[in-house]
Amino acid sequence: MAKYHMRSCPLVLSLLSILFYSSIVLAAPVTTYNVVSLGAKADGGTDSTQAFISAWTKTCASANPAIIYVPAGRFDLGKVVFNGPCMNSAIGIHIDGTLVAPSDYSVLGNDGNWLLFEHVDGVTISGGILDGQGAGLWDCKSSGKSCPSGATTLEFTNSKNIVVSSLTSLNSQMFHIVVNGCQKVKMQGVTVAASGDSPNTDGIHVQLSSDVTILSSKIRTGDDCISIGPGATNLWIENVACGPGHGISIGSLGKDLQEVGVENVTVKTVTFTGTQNGVRIKTWGRPSNGFARNILFQHAIMVDVQNPILIDQNYCPGNEGCPGQVSGVKISDVTYQDIHGTSATEVAVKFDCSSENPCSGIRLEDVKLTYKNQAAQASCTYAAGTSSGAVQPSGCL
Repeated sequence: MAKYHMRSCPLVLSLLSILFYSSIVLAAPVTTYNVVSLGAKADGGTDSTQAFISAWTKTCASANPAIIYVPAGRFDLGKVVFNGPCMNSAIGIHIDGTLVAPSDYSVLGNDGNWLLFEHVDGVTISGGILDGQGAGLWDCKSSGKSCPSGATTLEFTNSKNIVVSSLTSLNSQMFHIVVNGCQKVKMQGVTVAASGDSPNTDGIHVQLSSDVTILSSKIRTGDDCISIGPGATNLWIENVACGPGHGISIGSLGKDLQEVGVENVTVKTVTFTGTQNGVRIKTWGRPSNGFARNILFQHAIMVDVQNPILIDQNYCPGNEGCPGQVSGVKISDVTYQDIHGTSATEVAVKFDCSSENPCSGIRLEDVKLTYKNQAAQASCTYAAGTSSGAVQPSGCL
């Protein structure tokens, strides 16, 4: 017969206490706020802004986990700021319907963003469609008229522990989704769709943020599918379909003399179809203390891409503010591994680096890019590195 000693009782009691406490936490009630119950109208014509603000105010003030529910239908919204910090770090926003921006682009044109989350912790957004109705502003810009700069559809700033899943963003005035000054953000199953000639409609833009993950997403737009700005670190991008658009771009970097760098970026299992660029690093051709380092581009397929592999350190739009200068951004330890497909131009690999800060540690491994069923060409300026495995085009590094 087993003997139980008194000294085991504190341990047993501690375990029972933990289990009892856990059951209380798991049993904490979850409050759901339906925006329709708070006055929103799913008729595609009534301004529901105040109902959404009310739902957020109640959710943010809840001591227990809370959910904002948006049922099916079209909800017209003006600018909404989801401001924190909140009482709890378990807020869900479940969208079955479509949120619609004002059709008059001037309403949001100078606000910078439409749906803004700032200083929040632990927000999960799932499902739904965001319709930015940006076509009117695009037409204005293409006409050469004086137009507002436009608004980002969805922005997270100075926030952490954010999850976005199965969300669709359509026709943003400018950037579709921006992650700015955030930590621990995960996006999965995101769809972005805008015209291939829509200006400045980047799909997802990340800057001044760490530990951001973008998975299993489809992005069709008129600018970068994903753009990576200064201060992005520990960024993981995987299983993304890009096109049309300008590809996945680190930069432009080096616009300012004092600038934080980009490092620890992984881009893998990506397909580029008919894009202007594939994987690109772009810096202004002027002095800066910035850098881009420890970057891996892996398992990419190029289908008729104009510039499949590109480093451009002489970016100078309109030849204003940079002619006669060279980039101060230091690019190092960049690996291109298992990249295959077709180039729409003869030069498929181009490293146009800074004369004062040459690219270093560039590695090409198992790269095969063709142009019109023949081997493409490569061009290297101020770039040093190595090639290994089967590399085509060859003879550049």
